Amino acid sequence: MSKESQMELDRHFAWFEAKLPAGPARFVAWLRKPSSRYVRIPIAILLILGGIFSILPVLGLWMLPLGLLLFAQDVPFLQTPMAKLLGWIERKWIERQRAKSMR
Repeated sequence: MSKESQMELDRHFAWFEAKLPAGPARFVAWLRKPSSRYVRIPIAILLILGGIFSILPVLGLWMLPLGLLLFAQDVPFLQTPMAKLLGWIERKWIERQRAKSMR
């Protein structure tokens, strides 16, 4: 895994944390710490499953990228693909926001 991919993942985490309310943002920041690994991995798996089953009322599609992002913290071969995928999602999101604002 390259240092560049890790920096890109950190940037996406910072963006995601900025979108969350203060309490959940502190929890996500705590999850990112190396000492939280044994809590982070099960939570990441639960978020991924919750995102897959987002058709259910309590769950949401937002859970999938957060779960994958948390999981990539501990699985080095996922870090580069996740950084690229999140970069693509971010570009599409920005394009969508610009298109909305031009209407």
